[in-house]
Amino acid sequence: MARTAKKSAAPKAAPAKKPATRTAAASPSAARKASGAKKAAARKAPVPKATSPFSAAFLKAQRTVLLAERATYLGQAESLKAEADSLVADIDPGDVQFDEESGEGDSLAIERDRDLALSAQARQAVDEIDHALSKFGLGTYGVCEISGDPIPEERLEAIPWARERVEHKIGGLGRR
Repeated sequence: MARTAKKSAAPKAAPAKKPATRTAAASPSAARKASGAKKAAARKAPVPKATSPFSAAFLKAQRTVLLAERATYLGQAESLKAEADSLVADIDPGDVQFDEESGEGDSLAIERDRDLALSAQARQAVDEIDHALSKFGLGTYGVCEISGDPIPEERLEAIPWARERVEHKIGGLGRR
């Protein structure tokens, strides 16, 4: 038996693909990307400055008071630190007694610790004042950081670096 060879038919050419008629913006994934880009641009936009509830004259006076208080506290902190350092230089290691009559150390060590504590408190006040001064540029000076309500002028005159209203500072009027 003889085998007959079949002629193989030539493969048909694949039909040419049509170019995409949809634009990139029309596809759902591109639309999501464009939407995400718009949202990112909106997030990067500068936040508008808040308008202060206080007059320009009051704000100027408060800024002046804060700068003066900052200079005072900074001077106190440096002076107390220098005094504490000078007390250390004056101490002889053999001068400290730990008997019943002198207590646990001498008065110079106690005075040095007091000076260092007062210096730290003054530096903390300088940090609070710096925070208050930074709020002028944002337009949020005198606005309670908890409620967003204006802090009364009387409180700001008494404590120019106050961050919150009295009712939030003390934990609420009804709590005890």
